[in-house]
Amino acid sequence: MTTRRDAVHDTLRGSSGFRSAQDVYAEMRLHGAKIGLTTVYRALQALADGGKVDVLRTDDGESVYRACATDSHHHHLVCRKCGQTVEVAGPAVERWAEMVGSEHGFTEITHTVEVFGTCSSCSTPSRTA
Repeated sequence: MTTRRDAVHDTLRGSSGFRSAQDVYAEMRLHGAKIGLTTVYRALQALADGGKVDVLRTDDGESVYRACATDSHHHHLVCRKCGQTVEVAGPAVERWAEMVGSEHGFTEITHTVEVFGTCSSCSTPSRTA
């Protein structure tokens, strides 16, 4: 990896959740990094292409990034309130994707799956009087 790509990756590894490119850029600049927003975007894309970071699309279409906790293929369970994310395996999803691709004559099947919900911390029932 390049030095700037390493710096972007380090910033994400120090974060607990998904971050936008603008958030990463702002944090890096705050800590004195001399890096442009375009360079941050390019580094994030390269890291995503290399499987080093996870990418999600928010409801408004923005891409957000997070350093992968594992090197193996995985999916995400994401709290739509606080953003807490859990990496999960999905063997049934893997089999289904291969089967659907095969049924339609496709090869080299890839996919992404994100499941959104509300985590237990955010779903505490509100009390009514």
